[in-house]
Parts: sequence; structure tokens; C-alpha cells
Amino acid sequence: MAKIGRFKNDKAREEYLRTYRELEKQWPIPSTVVDIPTSFGSTRVREAGAGDGVPIVLMHSLGANSLAWNHVIEDFARDHVVYMPEMIGAPGLSEQTAPIDEAGFGTWFGELLDGLGVNRVHLVGYSQGGWQALVIATTQQRRLASLTVIEPGGTLTKIKWSLLWTMIRIGAHPTDKNLRKMNAKLNPGVTLTDAEFDGVKASLGYAPAIGYPKMFTDERLAMITTPTAALFGSESQVVDNQLARQRLLDNVRTCEVEIFPGAGHGIFHEIPKLVTARILDFTRRYEPTDARHSE
Repeated sequence: MAKIGRFKNDKAREEYLRTYRELEKQWPIPSTVVDIPTSFGSTRVREAGAGDGVPIVLMHSLGANSLAWNHVIEDFARDHVVYMPEMIGAPGLSEQTAPIDEAGFGTWFGELLDGLGVNRVHLVGYSQGGWQALVIATTQQRRLASLTVIEPGGTLTKIKWSLLWTMIRIGAHPTDKNLRKMNAKLNPGVTLTDAEFDGVKASLGYAPAIGYPKMFTDERLAMITTPTAALFGSESQVVDNQLARQRLLDNVRTCEVEIFPGAGHGIFHEIPKLVTARILDFTRRYEPTDARHSE
């Protein structure tokens, strides 16, 4: 694995920037972007929303970026400032300059909040972002008012070999047909817009350097002291939701688990209103008065 993530060539970077600009046209509300320096490089962060509520940080899924939240941002940003970082070492407009792996996620996150001038946040992670959020929650407890993870693959239960093999085959031959087939398998009922599909293809022009999810031991799960919610789709091909549910309830001190019937791994796209409402209901119950912007 490369130590520093980068676009494979100038053509790949230009294509990614083109698709990024097209996706920006679909963004529904005002937002600003800022680049926050960290020990691992500059992190691009999109900010939207307003309000006195504790800020929310949204961690995106594999191959996505801050624009992937366009279909749920209006609900999240109604009463909160929302920060959407583009993960170091992954496709996006962050610029990695030093290696990062699981051991560095917490340091990166702490530096990110410091750069934003934020004391504590509600942290929400989806899919790959769920893995990163779980890791962050083992070392940055004092910075988190709540933690919500949605379908975190490869952390609570093993991913099936059949699915991994399918992903490897499609990664080796990423034709439009194969990519749409993979989307249909992971996210049944979800149809990507042309701009979204182009963005998925363009993200393959980036060589990531972030590592891969590792299974959490029971002891590591017990390190999470932040109030936690975990959301799954009952038909997910990525997570064994019943086993994940039991592991979380057995090991995380304060934890709620909900499994949405009929939904797959793409739960945030299949039933966005239900999922967002569930997250916001959870965060309201853990809205401490000392978790505001730094003075």
C-alpha cells in the first residue's frame, strides 16, 4: 500500500475535479469550505448550517467526499453547524503529506477540531466513515458528545469472502456495467444520478493510502465510553447486523442499536429521512451545554 494517497496522474486529477464541480451544482444549501492543516496534511472541510446546537461532524463512505451528504444536509443543518471533512489519504480535495493509519485517526481528528475552533461534537460515520468514527471514539472520548455509526463494514463482523471477491473483480475491471452491478448489490433500489456515477468512476483514479478496517476486539469496543447509536439495514450484504448488534450491546457501555427492515447497506440513500431523523433524535438526548465553539 502506498504511504501517501495521490491521484494516479494529472488526467485522473482533472477528471476528478470536473466531476466534483458537477456534484457541487447539486448541493442544496449555502456552504463554505476551509482547508485545515494537520500533522498528516491539509484537510478540506465543508461547513453548512447554523444554530446553537452542538456541531455535527459527518464522516463519509468509501470513495465519497463532502458532497455525498447533499441528500440529507438540509435536515442535519437545520439546527446545527455541520462539518463534513474529506478524509486524508482518500479521494477528495484533502492533500495528504504524511502517512496515516488507524493509530493516527484520533490525532488527525483532534487537530481537525482544534483547527475549526470546536470543543466537542456529535460524530456520525457511514460505512468506511463508520470504521473511522469507531476508531476515533476509542481515543477522543472527551471531544465527543455522541457517536453514531451506520453500517461500519469490517469492524464488528467480517465481510463475506464472496462480497470481497466481487469487489476485487470489479475493481480490476471497473466498467460502467460492473460498477452499476456492484451498486445494485450493495444499495438495492438506489439509482445514482449521472453526476454521482461519474464521481464514483473518477474516485478510482485516486490511489488511497488509509489502510483497511480491522475487526474490533471486545476489549477495544469497551474503550468506547461515548453514548453510541448504531444503525443497520436488515438486508445488508456488508454487516451481519444481528451479530454486530449483540457485540455492541455486550461491550459498549451506553449503546442503542436499530435495524431497519428491508434496507441494505445503502441505508442512508434508501431511507434518508428515517435515518436522519433517528440520528437527530439520538443527538438531542446528548446535547451538553459545554460543547460549543471555542471562544
